[in-house]
Amino acid sequence: MTISDPSLSLQKAIRARLIASPELMALVQADHVMDANGRPEVMPAVFVGEGQTVFRRWDATTYATLHVWFAEPGLVQCKEAVSPIVAALRIDAQADGVLLIDGFTVHDMQATQTRYVRDPHGSYSHGVVTVAAIVKARTA
Repeated sequence: MTISDPSLSLQKAIRARLIASPELMALVQADHVMDANGRPEVMPAVFVGEGQTVFRRWDATTYATLHVWFAEPGLVQCKEAVSPIVAALRIDAQADGVLLIDGFTVHDMQATQTRYVRDPHGSYSHGVVTVAAIVKARTA
């Protein structure tokens, strides 16, 4: 089967890179890094959420949104967890080489935005990390 949209392949690679980060795993259990909807039932958690792909003739930019959740009254733990996420998701083909994912080659990937949202009830912190990756389809 030919994979024509890289968003699922990128989602799998993002999860693999996150659970390979000792800094993040010191804060969040590996089985709490998942694809899920809504507020998590387990805390802390990182949800690899929404995706979008913008196609061009020779390559595409694929976006992913990660949601970071902690049960805390402030934003400290959430912000501490976002730093290793940003570091784990940096790919620079010129400096480090490319990343091969299912059906595609990632030439550049980085967090493009982080946001921190306070829970209206004061029980949770919620971080949102937007990631962009420039990918090219691979044949076989």
